Amino acid sequence: MSKKTKNIKVAAAQLSPIFLNKEKTVKKACEAILDAGEKGANLIVFPEAFISGYPDWVWLIPNSKGADLNELYLELVENAVSIPDDTTSKLCKAAKKAKINVVIGLHERNSETSNASLFNSLLFIDDSGLIIGKHRKLIPTGGERLIWSQGDGSTLSSYDTSAGKIAGLICWENFMPLARNAIYEFGTQILVSPTWDKSPNWLQTMQHVAREGGLFVISTCMALKMADIPNEYEFKKLYPKGREWINVGNSCIIAPSGKVIAGPLEAEEGILYADINLQDIIKAKRMFDVVGHYSRPDVFKFNINQPNKN
Repeated sequence: MSKKTKNIKVAAAQLSPIFLNKEKTVKKACEAILDAGEKGANLIVFPEAFISGYPDWVWLIPNSKGADLNELYLELVENAVSIPDDTTSKLCKAAKKAKINVVIGLHERNSETSNASLFNSLLFIDDSGLIIGKHRKLIPTGGERLIWSQGDGSTLSSYDTSAGKIAGLICWENFMPLARNAIYEFGTQILVSPTWDKSPNWLQTMQHVAREGGLFVISTCMALKMADIPNEYEFKKLYPKGREWINVGNSCIIAPSGKVIAGPLEAEEGILYADINLQDIIKAKRMFDVVGHYSRPDVFKFNINQPNKN
């Protein structure tokens, strides 16, 4: 019997940003990166839009309140990230010092053109402190479309790292069968799925994706309390009275079998850790390999439109 192991430690950082404060949020992220590195983690994954906070007001303020939305959008853009910039430099230095791979959600400015529109993006940094890629969410959901532009196929990719082959889909992109198929065809071993969704249905989806793709899934959600939003923001008054948590998180790490091996972590900040063995992926695919022996390329054709891919 083979005694080879390919064990690595992965981490899901269920943390709260410093709301709409890029500098302080980046400092908190760097501290978490260093802490995870000291604990021996090979990969740490942060929530969707961690820098510098999920714009939950899109579900509260009607679009007719243009003046209010304009001011919030201005703050959001001013606290967004260009790739690369001073913010990414700080994150890269922390990753290099900690010798850990990092995936972090952020608001990304469209620095290639107007510098005034935003994407919901993931930034990928390797353990030598180099930016290895980014992914822009293909389609924002519902009210999010008032904030974020649509990404395209050029940022659908996977990355070879010391922690394995990593790819990412953001929140409800994971519901898109063809987006998932692209991830599987890349040979992804670890799918990072930063999200704002804390629901039981989301957890079930993550378990299904892990089984379908025969891969590890790291679902990382932001833990956010009412107290994390400064009182100066008027939209805070639109939440029900007495509410404590805006999002309880429920981050988790899931094996290729669909088994939850860490979490869900509910209603608290923290970093989840799990030791994983990449050879479990091969075992999981003995009976079902969605893009291998269980595929039918003679019946189905699949293609990704990747314009201007770098």
